[in-house]
Amino acid sequence: MTSDPSAEGAIHSHAFQSIIHAMPQSLSKVIIHTIFSTKNREPSLDSATRPRMHAYLATICRDLGGEAFCVGGVSDHLHVVTTLPRTLSPAELIEQIKKPSSKWIKAFGARYRASSWQRGYAAFSVSPSHLEAVLQYVQRQEEHHRTHTFQDEYRELLRRHNIEFDEQYVWD
Repeated sequence: MTSDPSAEGAIHSHAFQSIIHAMPQSLSKVIIHTIFSTKNREPSLDSATRPRMHAYLATICRDLGGEAFCVGGVSDHLHVVTTLPRTLSPAELIEQIKKPSSKWIKAFGARYRASSWQRGYAAFSVSPSHLEAVLQYVQRQEEHHRTHTFQDEYRELLRRHNIEFDEQYVWD
């Protein structure tokens, strides 16, 4: 008895269609650690403003459909650890974090009217098995930056994640 290739294809097609119909949702859990600085690394995020900024950024992430695990940083840069909403690319997420937060801080008064973020950013994927270590790292930023500059930290993270970069284009 010979098998009919067209019948075999129909069986596989039917099985594939059954799988598609059994999966009505699009689900994802991609955790990213994003870092960006103030323009020219100006120390414009003072200790009184920083917690409010962190809370605002976490709210933006949640409003976009992400799960904000931690927002931290020091006077010249921020770290955001969040899930990537399944409908956004990393670049879109970061744009939707930076634009409204830049506008938001300017409303705090004359001291902040010139505040803005650097144009670039770094974003790293975070394995769920390493999430706790990343969260602790972000929570210890003030301690860490007593002995390390933002530039040193940024270079080290880029190297650790095997990201090639040209020093003349990293800073703005």
